[in-house]
Amino acid sequence: MSALNLLIGLMPMIGWGLFPVLTGKFGGKPVNQILGTTYGTLIFAIIIAVVRQTPMLSGKEFLFTFLSGAFWSMGQILVFYAFAEMGVSRTMPVSTGFQLVGASLWSVIVLGEWASGKAKLIGFSAILLIIFGVWLTTYSENKMSKESGGFNAIKGVLLVACAEIGYLGYSAFPQAITVSGFEAFLPQALGMVVVATIFALATKSNRLDKPFKTKSSYTNIISGFFFAFAALTYLISARPSVNGLATGFILSQMNVILATLGGIYILHEHKTKKEMVYIVSGLVLVIIAGSVTTLL
Repeated sequence: MSALNLLIGLMPMIGWGLFPVLTGKFGGKPVNQILGTTYGTLIFAIIIAVVRQTPMLSGKEFLFTFLSGAFWSMGQILVFYAFAEMGVSRTMPVSTGFQLVGASLWSVIVLGEWASGKAKLIGFSAILLIIFGVWLTTYSENKMSKESGGFNAIKGVLLVACAEIGYLGYSAFPQAITVSGFEAFLPQALGMVVVATIFALATKSNRLDKPFKTKSSYTNIISGFFFAFAALTYLISARPSVNGLATGFILSQMNVILATLGGIYILHEHKTKKEMVYIVSGLVLVIIAGSVTTLL
């Protein structure tokens, strides 16, 4: 692998790694975070479409890519709620773990990969290792309740598990059609924005919430730029002429390191020495096991 290809492969890690840290820094409720993120992504996608003069999709191609973005928003809303329950540093390893497991099972059940018995044995062993690694990252020495300032790990993990349905839809719908990543980018962004706007309008029914008049809804547009940058550079990295799908996916998943450590050191999510040992150990297991599953 050339130094240039490696640099391209690590760009999604930077964008997706800083994205959750920025949303935490800018603050706001999940509705503010999803509004800012999706609007920022749409702005970025429009600029790319104009610069590249990318033709707009229609028919089935538009519908499936639009649904891809819509499913992503539904999943990401749940992850933002998980941030509130567990913090970024605990949510991101769990989210990455579920995505690696989901991608692996999708490859086996739908795409028919891991055909040999040896591949299945190694693959499912890796999945168990991911699950164990994720469990390590949720460890806490202080078993306080949410009301006393602790975190609700069970609720957070369940939210992330449900979000995986949205993330699977985000990845699966484009596989049913033949379009380039650049062609899919703008319709996906439109799907993201529509779901986020509907969610904001539904939230607006509560008089205490005014998502369209809240500052964090607009400062989080910057977070959306980072997400969009990661999504676009991943499309480039995954090209066969650059890093390929498997290697590109592995490199992009390294975002969990940046996001987890960013949550601890930038968002100041306090961890004891013992918790740090568990978190780092869990991260290492998730990364190693995830690499194995994508190389089978």
